[in-house]
Amino acid sequence: MVHLKGVAHFSIPVSDVARSVKFYTDVVGCTFITGNERHAFLDAGGLCVLLCQQKQPINPANRLDYVHHAFIIGPEEYEKIDDHLAKHGVEVLEKEDRDSGTVNGPRTYFRDPDGTRLEFIQMTSYDPTPG
Repeated sequence: MVHLKGVAHFSIPVSDVARSVKFYTDVVGCTFITGNERHAFLDAGGLCVLLCQQKQPINPANRLDYVHHAFIIGPEEYEKIDDHLAKHGVEVLEKEDRDSGTVNGPRTYFRDPDGTRLEFIQMTSYDPTPG
């Protein structure tokens, strides 16, 4: 069995790298590291996010909408997240608060410019216990 030590990075497909860098830095709060017209490396609180150029459609209309990426924020930021998203013209898709699952806490879902579903979560607990 392989013993994982963590996640080095995860990749998000984008149609316009420059536009997405602006969104992920201004709206999501990532920090730009390096990049070019094909890809960009961003820091998301100590985890590397890689934006990768991809042909459209990134998210076809007939897709299931379960795949998403969640970003942890603190309680003081979560209280203001609706205003922050509105200031940037980003629609809130839904809000929920889970307290009996694997990843718990209040969360807000929204989309990036290519329609990728994203989540801000004020994570209150994480239970990796199987079953």
